[in-house]
Parts: sequence; C-alpha cells; structure tokens
Amino acid sequence: MAWSATMSINPEDFEAPVKDYAFNEVTGVASLIDQMAEAGGFTATKLAHARDILRSNIDNMGPDGILNWLSFPACLCATGTRGFFVEAIKRKAFNVIVTTCGTLDHDIARTHQDYYHGAFELDDVELGEHGLNRLGNVIIPNSCYGEILEQTVLPWLEEIEAERRESHSENPWRGFGSIELCWAFGDRIDDETSLLHWAAKHRIPIVIPGLSDGSIGAQLFIHRQKSPDFMVDFLADEQVLSDLTWTCNESHALMVGGGISKHHVIWWNQYRGGLDSAVGITTAPEHDGSLSGARLKEAISWGKIRPDAPHITVEGDASVLLPLLGSDLFA
Repeated sequence: MAWSATMSINPEDFEAPVKDYAFNEVTGVASLIDQMAEAGGFTATKLAHARDILRSNIDNMGPDGILNWLSFPACLCATGTRGFFVEAIKRKAFNVIVTTCGTLDHDIARTHQDYYHGAFELDDVELGEHGLNRLGNVIIPNSCYGEILEQTVLPWLEEIEAERRESHSENPWRGFGSIELCWAFGDRIDDETSLLHWAAKHRIPIVIPGLSDGSIGAQLFIHRQKSPDFMVDFLADEQVLSDLTWTCNESHALMVGGGISKHHVIWWNQYRGGLDSAVGITTAPEHDGSLSGARLKEAISWGKIRPDAPHITVEGDASVLLPLLGSDLFA
C-alpha cells in the first residue's frame, strides 16, 4: 500500500508484518531487494519501491509517446558507476538524458586513460604538486583530464565545423545544440565503455544545460577563438525537449542528485501537468532549501510531478544504490 502524509489513519490498514532477512533464500540481487520490501529498515523499503517503479517504466518503454528521463551529475562518471549509465543507454532503458558538462569530460577522458583509486584523506597540496586531481577518493591525472581532452576534442571540432558548413551552408550552427554535439562526439568514439558512443548509436538525446561549465566548455571556447562564427544553439535543445514533453503520452524519470540536471527534467514536465512517476536518489538534506535536497513531493506543489504519480526519494549514495538497482533491472 502506498502511504500519504495526508491520509486518515485506520489501525486496520497496518497489516503487513516486518520480516527478517532469510539470507539462505537469497539467490541474487533481485531476490535481496524483494526481501528488502518485506524487511523494512528505513531506506531498504524505499529502494525496493524505487526498483518497482523503475522496472515498470522500463518494461513499458516499447510504445511511442513514452518518455523515460534519466538525470545525473558528472561526478559519478569518474567512478565505475558510469557503467550503470552506459548499460541503461545501451539497452535503451531511458530515452532522454540530462546531465552536466563534466560527464562529457570524464566519458571522453576515460576512453583514453584510466582514473585511479585514491582516498578522501590524501594531502591535496601534495597531490597538486604531482599534477594529480582528487575527486572524492578518485585520482585524475592532469595528463588524463586536460591534455587528452584538448588533443582529442579540438580536432573533432574542426571536423564537425567542416561537416556543418558543408551540409548547412546558410547557417551552419542553427539547430546545433548539446544534443547534436554529443552525437557528433559519440560518432567519433569507437569504445563500447563510452556512454556517448551508445547515445550516438541509438540517437538518444543527451542535453547539457550548463555546457560551458567544464573542460569541454573550455574546448568550445578555444575553438571559437580560431573560428569566431562558431556557436552552440542551446535553444535548439529546448525545442527538442518542448516537442517531446508536449507530445508524449507518459513521462517518467529517474533523477540522481539535484542541481541543473534534476531541475531541467521537472521544469519541462510542468508544461504537461507533471511527471507520471519519479524516483530520486540523493544524499542532501532538505532543510537548506536546495533542489538537491528537495524531496520529490515538493515538486507536486509546483505542478512538476502529478499528485497521483508514484514517487519515492531514496536517501543514499548513488555509487552504492545504482549498482544494486542495475544488477536487478539489467540482469
């Protein structure tokens, strides 16, 4: 039974008993999450509910007119959790992606060179002296992140510009938003560990609302110094999202973290009366008023999630929760 804070309480409604885990009956992650639904334990119940919502959405992806949004921050793509997003896109489990510029940075960089395990406690001054950048407990060498991207992306941009000028001679940059840019990059990546590769292969739109906020944004700026007419038509992305949201029959979302990625998803869905279902994963508290910490029920007041829509916010580290969900959903 789905509970609401505004429901009247009937003592007879509390009929589902809390059950202990029977680990000898666990046959895999799916059965473990099934037991979480019965064991309770606070976040465990929420994770099981989230899995059920996502399973239903993914299973119903076939018909046209159904949107399945996925939003997430770039930091997870510096970890092995990138594999969740790659598998999701490869399987076409989601058909609209919204993320931040750093996702492109990490995805391209990691096709060339490894990132490394580190620790939160390392001396950041000493790391900097060695040309090593720390992202949480992940170590990213300068050579991997800066030099490789410049050596790779700038030649790509020259190729892309030549292609656009040949095919769109009158106005080569009209309609060239982050979606087209991501596909152009993905077409040049022959690496199945890359999410850009799979997004381009399946022509799944990846929208980067904050495209200038990252190393790829810097490469775009550098290219513009050599080609002053170059531009990214970010409103072309908004036209795509407008067309999708105004014409879809159903719209569902998995939103990891918050910030600009989450807001872009719920913002566009307000124009159709809100999302039909939503799952959120966050580590942020809600007392500071941040969007990252805002529980999904808050979006109902804005018309961004429908009042009757199944929704759940799961508190926890996505680098733990997404692999559990992926082991069930993508098995």
